[in-house]
Amino acid sequence: MARVLPLLSPAHLDRDFDYLVPPELDELAQPGVRVRVRFAGRLVDGYLLARLAHSDHDGKLVKLERVVSAERVLTPDILTLATAVATRYAGTRADVLRLAIPPRHARTESGGTKKVANSPVPQRDSSAHPDLDDPDATPRPDSEPVTSMSDAVSGSSARTPALSNPELAASGTAADVPAGADAVSASVVGSVVFDTSADSQVVPEASAAGVPDGADAGNARPTSTSVVDPAAWGRYVHGVAFLAALGEGKGPRAAWQTLPGEDWPRRLAELAAVVVERGRSAILMVPDQRDLDRVLVECVRLLGDSAVGLAAGLGPAARYRRWLAVLRGSARVVVGTRSAVFAPAGDLGLIAIWDDGDDTYAELRAPYPHAREVAMLRAHETGAAFVAAGFARTAEIQAVVDSGWAHDLVADRAVVRTAAPRISAPGDSDIAMERDPVARAVRIPAVAFAAARAALKEGAPVLVQVPRRGYIPSLACAKCRTPARCRHCNGPLALPEGRAQRTPSLAEAHSPSCRWCGITDAAFRCAACGSRALRAVVIGAARTAEELGRAFPGVPIRGSSGGAMLDVVEPGPQVVVSTVGAEPVAPGGYGVALLLDGWALLGRADLRAAEDALRRWMSAAALVRAHGQVIVMAEPSIPTVQALVRWDPVGHARAEVAARAEVGFPPAVRMAAIDGASDAVAELLSFATLPEGVDILGPVPLPEGARKPFSGDSPAEVERILLRVQRGSGAALARILAAAQAVRSTHRSDAPLRVQIDPVDIG
Repeated sequence: MARVLPLLSPAHLDRDFDYLVPPELDELAQPGVRVRVRFAGRLVDGYLLARLAHSDHDGKLVKLERVVSAERVLTPDILTLATAVATRYAGTRADVLRLAIPPRHARTESGGTKKVANSPVPQRDSSAHPDLDDPDATPRPDSEPVTSMSDAVSGSSARTPALSNPELAASGTAADVPAGADAVSASVVGSVVFDTSADSQVVPEASAAGVPDGADAGNARPTSTSVVDPAAWGRYVHGVAFLAALGEGKGPRAAWQTLPGEDWPRRLAELAAVVVERGRSAILMVPDQRDLDRVLVECVRLLGDSAVGLAAGLGPAARYRRWLAVLRGSARVVVGTRSAVFAPAGDLGLIAIWDDGDDTYAELRAPYPHAREVAMLRAHETGAAFVAAGFARTAEIQAVVDSGWAHDLVADRAVVRTAAPRISAPGDSDIAMERDPVARAVRIPAVAFAAARAALKEGAPVLVQVPRRGYIPSLACAKCRTPARCRHCNGPLALPEGRAQRTPSLAEAHSPSCRWCGITDAAFRCAACGSRALRAVVIGAARTAEELGRAFPGVPIRGSSGGAMLDVVEPGPQVVVSTVGAEPVAPGGYGVALLLDGWALLGRADLRAAEDALRRWMSAAALVRAHGQVIVMAEPSIPTVQALVRWDPVGHARAEVAARAEVGFPPAVRMAAIDGASDAVAELLSFATLPEGVDILGPVPLPEGARKPFSGDSPAEVERILLRVQRGSGAALARILAAAQAVRSTHRSDAPLRVQIDPVDIG
């Protein structure tokens, strides 16, 4: 007998089914393999969960059609995690496993070991970035078989999967970070040596990999000793103690507030090295490909080819090859984007997430989990260490710190003042207002121009952060300030960059066009007052670069946004105009950073507007050297601006948690968003027996900018209903909504519907 989980979409079919195993498939049909089974007259994919001697089903059993591959791709850890995620987000295990396990690539799976065994490893230039897409870049020796899943699922009914693993339960819970150990001047944790001599430096790439200069560091094996910079971790309270706990195999959980100017990719790689030295594995998650490349380079320098990168942008063969390397144990460190949280890393010792406030961590496919929440679930189940790192802090991480599940890993205020640049806002004092009475009214005040000129005179680059790309992405009536809208689709009108470059001013510009449908409005007239004059509401990065080019003649002006994103800029006097999140790194740091149009970030109609604005400002300010200057163009009295000036992300997060608790928003409560046509939403609620104390908010139209729960033709209106309960009732609400979706699927309701637990975009 074989217990199989078919990958079926209907919610009421999220169950295990028993099948007969033909004699010819008996050897291949092992727990964790992909199988094909016949269900309701058609062949479907599935995963074999367990082998059984007999079945509790009294009827006739269907035979297993075939075993797709002998590779055991579904490990007990991933099955346990998928079950927990499906329960947490009111989804199905099939949907979670589609996110967790990549599609099979037959040639890569069957030819990996043979190709490495018979082919020499090519040598590449060590100065170049290692080509990890090369099939020979990741060795795949014969690996030990994956642990059988029979222990994880035995004893359960034929319809209920196992929810726990005895091996995970025996691993124990995570330990707290010990206090007072940061006073240690030198320590040895396992085989990781912390060199505390005055002249100690981080070992360069060739030495750290244990190979001579000129050899390929990407193919080097990690040595038995890795040098970790103690001075960098010593700047944080309990920093050395945190490393000691990692080296002892414990599972400390920390919210790490990174200092400005910190080489955070190197620090994350050092955490992974400490864990790998004990024979365990680590998962490091980053928001995008640019951060992935930076962290992966540092991991390769310390650990050689035992570090791999996983991202959705990889081709099918390259992604599956690296995923198999993790599954087979030849890769011990995984650096990736949100999908890496499901990587099948065995004996997981660390899971870290950088900048968890980035919206790319929110999965766009059902059941819409957030990588941060999945990481915490996995760390809790496995007892692995957990680190949420970043320059800013989200309210969700502050909530778990307040609960005691994680602890602060922060620097002393004196250290913060030394590392942070001088941050100010125009007109933040009476003296400043006397010097420049219009400092708060103009877009770039005189003090900002003076600081930029001084930095350029010293030969330092200047960073200018702009919230929007393009030329003039938003227009309004010049008389009554009503936003300019398209007469055909009601979309926003804008002045595109290519068209504006041929016109010297907005008054002489060609007609604006719609950003939605692209139709040019040659005879615009305001619907409110009838005026034909237009004014710019927001200035984009292209127009900003044009204005700065006239203000600083002879100075190179570089842009970084969208598809033309810069990773690094060369040293020297220059002005870098960047949109938020696209700021390039400058060797030695920027001399000055100008954060423009602060109102555009703070004024968004979003629950996380203030939190997101502070996160983006701090990410840009952290690129400025310690003795540099940051000027934020925003109202100085706003608490978010004050948190930036003081460099106090923890205090801002605490205030954010308190404010949300007062009005009843996550993370103080659990909230479910149900999106769909009005009939579909009403049908789902009719099947749900909601718990006591639930607040029903809505229905309201779907927030502007939110993705619709379906593609193609849509009904005239998509509405949203919010269900709010206390955190203690969150699990019950998820179970009720999952059961309601199962009942609805039995009625063959085909109206599109989406259920999200704690969505990022509430409105």
